[in-house]
Amino acid sequence: MDRPATRTPRRALHGVLLLDKPLAWSSNDALQKAKGLLRAEKGGHTGTLDPLATGLLPLCFGAATKFSQVSLDADKRYRALLHLGLRTSTGDLEGELLEERPVAVDHTALAAACARFTGTILQRPPMHSALKHQGRALYEYARAGVEVERAPRPVTIHRIDIVAWAGSRLEIDVHCGKGTYIRTLAEDLGQALGCGAHLAALRRTGVAALDVADAITLEALAALEERARATRLLPPDVLLQHWPDVCLPDEEAGRFLTGLRRRVALADLPAVRVYASAPRAFLGAAHVRGGELIPDRLLSPLEVQALQA
Repeated sequence: MDRPATRTPRRALHGVLLLDKPLAWSSNDALQKAKGLLRAEKGGHTGTLDPLATGLLPLCFGAATKFSQVSLDADKRYRALLHLGLRTSTGDLEGELLEERPVAVDHTALAAACARFTGTILQRPPMHSALKHQGRALYEYARAGVEVERAPRPVTIHRIDIVAWAGSRLEIDVHCGKGTYIRTLAEDLGQALGCGAHLAALRRTGVAALDVADAITLEALAALEERARATRLLPPDVLLQHWPDVCLPDEEAGRFLTGLRRRVALADLPAVRVYASAPRAFLGAAHVRGGELIPDRLLSPLEVQALQA
């Protein structure tokens, strides 16, 4: 009789993996593959990256999952390829061709269009998106042929830089705030130029201070020996590195870790990362109000010890 297959045991891992997500993979598929390679017990991603997009997808494991919202709310950077003159039903290359128009633009018009969509603007979420309506993703309605009314929402686009332009192919770098849809930006730019456009390719190059240059592909991760894979994990506080830090003496750090507020000589701050001083150890996230350091998300003592090991 054949013996039943044994499952590889999972283990508690704490940290952030900067993954370079491959084309055609969903964010969850990429997470599950990485989770299996690392044999991690608990993991999550920091916001959906479309299957047609590649690039930086920070994955959180163990204690780092407590701070995944920080990446969800952070600024993002993208390299986007637009195909001018062609408008599709989905706003990207997967959709049906709706309209083809001649492309008669110059660099001045391109620069003006990019400037028009820089700053705080109103953007209507696309139907082919994971945004929820009555508990269902919009793309589910779109696939069923149902159009849902979507109110425009304010988003912030810090800058749009023209990287390359040749005929109908326009490549741009976009630095934007949370909730920005690059697919919608591509369509809006096409409309502003009078020729239409769709998103032909998209690569996420940065999330807050994290950069895709430091990411690893699934293939490269799989090629490592198992012991070496965990060395690719960055500490959880890498997600908060763009926040100011507060360092507490050991006695104060112990009290803070139990959830107690501590008095500090600091002005009000909406978000800080907190450390014990000796040895330096990450304790969690907090904010400062009225001279008090108020805990928001804390590591457990066991998690602190595991990260120091």
